[in-house]
Amino acid sequence: MTNETVKFEFEGKSIELPVKTATTGEKSIDISRLRSETGYTVLDPGFGNTCSCESKITYVNGEKGILLYRGLPIETVAEKMTFVETAWLLIYGRLPTMSELKQFSTLLTENELLHEGLLHHFDAFPPNGQPMSILSAVVNSLVCYSPEILENRSEEEFNNAVAAIISKARTIAAFSYRKAMGLPFVYPDPARSYCSNFLHMMFSIPYRPYQPSEEAVRALNLFLMLHADHEQNCSTSTVRIVGSAQTNLFSSVASGICALWGKLHGGANVAVFEMLQHLAKGEESIPEFIKRVKRKEVRLMGFGHRVYKTFDPRAKILKKAVSDLLEKETATEKDPLLDIARELEEIALNDDYFKERNLYPNVDFYSGMILRALKIPLNMFTVMFAIGRIPGWIAHWKEGKDDAGKLVRPRQVYTGAVDTPFVPRDLRNADN
Repeated sequence: MTNETVKFEFEGKSIELPVKTATTGEKSIDISRLRSETGYTVLDPGFGNTCSCESKITYVNGEKGILLYRGLPIETVAEKMTFVETAWLLIYGRLPTMSELKQFSTLLTENELLHEGLLHHFDAFPPNGQPMSILSAVVNSLVCYSPEILENRSEEEFNNAVAAIISKARTIAAFSYRKAMGLPFVYPDPARSYCSNFLHMMFSIPYRPYQPSEEAVRALNLFLMLHADHEQNCSTSTVRIVGSAQTNLFSSVASGICALWGKLHGGANVAVFEMLQHLAKGEESIPEFIKRVKRKEVRLMGFGHRVYKTFDPRAKILKKAVSDLLEKETATEKDPLLDIARELEEIALNDDYFKERNLYPNVDFYSGMILRALKIPLNMFTVMFAIGRIPGWIAHWKEGKDDAGKLVRPRQVYTGAVDTPFVPRDLRNADN
């Protein structure tokens, strides 16, 4: 920490505000005293220039294409770790020992079943109910069945709450799919790993248990790890804001699920897949589609990122994983959508129009292909994103709680009327 300050001068007055320097060198001006000492506030629509908090969890450098989980490069995480290990890293701030990882895995297994009362909730949803709606509703309902860990007053209670959300979310997601398909629920198998168990609950039938290949389990692990956290995005910020009101962990995570549901956030990989399906019909050639993109008649989904100004490092990892999975899965034939994706990628990487605008493939571009290869239906894509992101949400909720920060309460620039006359009901019309 340095004593560097920035001086603002206005209306014959001045104020010096402290500068905070991140461990990676970026500098931020601490304006927490600005309004109390000057009467001024700051307008930053979309918060593109605003740091809402200090955090030690995840670092993103969009210009250089860097993503770190607790200081570890995402490439190292993807190559050497599992989703369960990544969840521990994000939540508890360090790599687990062998003993800690085993205990955490055991705790997840012990918490994977749903209370029988919760199963009646699924009966209340229509067969075509949106899986994200079901996931958010049932996760929030977990509070009713786990009052003993609602307040997280002790480390043990917090650990149980963590395991309950991470493990039960997977079960809830699988059960929502089974209900939509008119299939009986398949209960988790304690002998299986986290990812293998999810695929088992999704695709097993009573007379034939589903046995995913090692490549499929690894691909799902990879997908979940790469989605586990991404700094202060829309859903993570939502969780932190809701948590700042001392809202319980279950409800805070449910709020993150709702935020992730948005088309501009977690729904982006669905839009990519719909675009590829459109091109696969052959009604429009790829070159003609690209021309329409340049004329701004349509959007090229899966390219460009609000943070990254170069190739999304997660996209690089998933690109290879897609190829490996489709090559090694004997039950999966060559996928024409992957060929279309590669052609679009080749055009974007070599066309000056896209290069000048930093429109590189992002994580959404390839994540849909991974899920397709795993036979995950389109309406479950965002649910899969949510399952992966839960450890990050928990980590940020915990960090906000540990920091004992203030209730988040943004200001606004009011632009409405200030002298509206009152008109009695019998004299009102559309003009007044």
